[in-house]
Amino acid sequence: MQRKETPLDSYVGSDIRAMRRLRRMTLQNLADAIGRSPGWLSLIERGQAQPAINDLRQIAALFDINISFFFRSSGQDDQERGLVVRTQDRCPLGTPESGLVEELLSPTLSGSFEMIKSTFAPQARSGTIKPLRPTEHGGVLLSGELDLIVDDVRFSLALGDSFQFENKDYAWENLGDVPAIAIWVVAPPVY
Repeated sequence: MQRKETPLDSYVGSDIRAMRRLRRMTLQNLADAIGRSPGWLSLIERGQAQPAINDLRQIAALFDINISFFFRSSGQDDQERGLVVRTQDRCPLGTPESGLVEELLSPTLSGSFEMIKSTFAPQARSGTIKPLRPTEHGGVLLSGELDLIVDDVRFSLALGDSFQFENKDYAWENLGDVPAIAIWVVAPPVY
């Protein structure tokens, strides 16, 4: 009989690997940071072992995400897992106090791009964001207004406006009195 996979078997390891690589951490760096061996971490990333809840807590804290991120597909049918993200399974990343709350719309981080729903708080601004590695960004504004600053050029976006840029420093500002919501696509994934 074939063993039924759990959500942790399926995608946690590949998500950990993607987040580690984005942060330019080696297996040794991450293993040292959480008090584990690189061999153990390699097994986790390849889906050949399961991390304990405490390990996931440490990894989540290190990557500045909520531990619930790792359980986002736990209630899904096996056929949907890795293909579909239901609204109720989205995990918020960030906080209203930071001015930006994002929801990962992509079912995994192991693909060639990720989709994110970004909600920008009124009067919030990011400061300059420098890409850690070559990335392409694109998106569409679903509500509100948002200023997007790409290489020091300001673009004021309104409902329905879209954008796309590659390998550039950028910033955003919501100078309005209502939240601005955008669907953002990033290739390769950055979370």
